[in-house]
Amino acid sequence: MEALYIVVAIVVIAGFVASILFRVVVETNKVHIVQSKKKTTSYGTGQSAGNVYYNWPRWLPVIGINRIILPVNNFDLSLHGYKAYDKDRVPFELDLTAFFCIKDTNKAAERISDFQALLKQLEFIVQGAARKILASHDIHQIMVDRATFGKQFTDEVSQELVNWGVETVKNMELMDIRDTDGSEVIRNIMAQKSSFIAKNSRIEVASNNQAAEIAEIEAQRSVDLSRQDAEMQVGQRTAEKDAAVGIANQKAEQEIAIERAITTEKEMDVSRIAKVRQAEIDKDAAIVLGEQGKQVAILNADGALEATKRKAEGTRTEGAAKADAEKFMQLAPVQAQIALAKEIGENKGYQQYLIALKAIEAYLSVGGKQAEALTAADIKIIANAGSPTNGMKSVMDIFSSQGGTNIGAMLEALNQVPQGAELLQSIGSLMSGLSGSGEKDKTNCTGDDNESQLM
Repeated sequence: MEALYIVVAIVVIAGFVASILFRVVVETNKVHIVQSKKKTTSYGTGQSAGNVYYNWPRWLPVIGINRIILPVNNFDLSLHGYKAYDKDRVPFELDLTAFFCIKDTNKAAERISDFQALLKQLEFIVQGAARKILASHDIHQIMVDRATFGKQFTDEVSQELVNWGVETVKNMELMDIRDTDGSEVIRNIMAQKSSFIAKNSRIEVASNNQAAEIAEIEAQRSVDLSRQDAEMQVGQRTAEKDAAVGIANQKAEQEIAIERAITTEKEMDVSRIAKVRQAEIDKDAAIVLGEQGKQVAILNADGALEATKRKAEGTRTEGAAKADAEKFMQLAPVQAQIALAKEIGENKGYQQYLIALKAIEAYLSVGGKQAEALTAADIKIIANAGSPTNGMKSVMDIFSSQGGTNIGAMLEALNQVPQGAELLQSIGSLMSGLSGSGEKDKTNCTGDDNESQLM
């Protein structure tokens, strides 16, 4: 019995130790597919069986297992230096990367022994898809449309991967394409592409430089136009200002000239009024002087007439006495003197003619003074009746105020023209001759009288 207990105890202890040694906890990024004698079970995070199992060696009867460890996260597969051909049998090498994940671990475990075997199978699948697709296209197209070929690779393998419990995560990527040893096809294509790119780059650079230069020219033109517009506006404003200032100055000068003209006109009016007033005063003075001269002439004429009459009476009386004494010797001369004295005493027209001559001399003197006064006043005033028929009608009109004014106006008007001046000079000469003749006659008369008296 004791031996049995010892054996049982050893078995329990051994089982406990074995359980500790063979107990497996699955990592979170992996799944363990355990194949026992009767079934296949997946262990890991999210699996229905959990993530803990016992990895009993498969040589143990009944409890022995076989397991496959597969990743549950994404993994990649790369083809490096894979030799391929295009449709024209142009050789080249490529680098291709594919991205997968295990969707059905149990199905994957049924077809492979381990993960490395799965990778090898996936590599064959990818190579077959790449070879099939690349062999039906031109190398130029392959180099240009890498993204398109990556999608074609992915679509080609997707259906086959389902049988392996695997699926693609993203499209495959054609990482690089290059020449194989001894081939320069891709290099030439790349040279062509580089030259094409260089050409396009130079064209683009030239176009950009042209656009930049045009933009700079346009900007400079815009700046120049703006500057010119600003200068033109400044010039226009300056011209407008100068014009406004000039117009204002002209208006001011015009106003000053107008005011000066008004002032001058007023001064001329004042001067004209003063001259007219002075002329009126001088005229009134001349009229007064004319009246005075007329009165003096009248008084002198009256005295001369009375003296002539008295002298004539005395001469007649004396002549009568002498005539009686010398009746026979001097009858003729005495009678002639008596007749002359009688004619002078009784002929009023002749007497008025002599008086008119004296009046004309007086008025000539007065008119000359008046003309000098009017000349000093720089005003010529001619007062007349307007027509000859309205002038003096007789010699006696000389002694009226109207007659004096008419004579003065006539003499002033005649004196203003050369013909009138010559006429006045001729009249003056004539008057002087008449005056001298009268004096001679008087002298003769006096001499005869004295002679008669002496006799």
